[in-house]
Amino acid sequence: MEIQNYQQKFNEFFDSQKLKEEIKNTIVLIKKIKRIFFIGNGGSNAICSHMAEDFSKIAKIPSLSFSDAALITCYSNDYGYENAIAEWLKIHFQEDDMLIALSSSGNSDNIVNAAKFIKNINGKIVTLTGFNKNNKLSSLGDINIHIDNNRYGIVECFHEVILHSIVDTLQNE
Repeated sequence: MEIQNYQQKFNEFFDSQKLKEEIKNTIVLIKKIKRIFFIGNGGSNAICSHMAEDFSKIAKIPSLSFSDAALITCYSNDYGYENAIAEWLKIHFQEDDMLIALSSSGNSDNIVNAAKFIKNINGKIVTLTGFNKNNKLSSLGDINIHIDNNRYGIVECFHEVILHSIVDTLQNE
């Protein structure tokens, strides 16, 4: 039964001391910033939209996501899909902001290019990836959280649990 696979992976991953340190370090970093920009594609984009709401409402940290269909198609049409998010960030990202980039594969050009832009201006970045640990995105963050699994469901669920645990911790502090 699939639920047993999720439970086994969940127990292995969330018992990791490394993950606990990454979450703790992410919380420390978030406390030093003013706003969070969430980016991702597909299911990760849905998580970004949800987390931007929760970080704003629950943790009281202004948060935005590149999730509006008109915005995505406008920037993609004008700059190409691979550059759309980076171009949006060029307008909105400021000093003391943070980028949280989600990508199951870690190899989506639009997410990688946006992270490269933020890295080039010395912005703070947290990446959440899966699949192959040596993906393009996982070397770009100040903190890089990797889910060692090749299944979208597990990677996406774990990314959301991690982000929810951060929101809950911030709310309780």
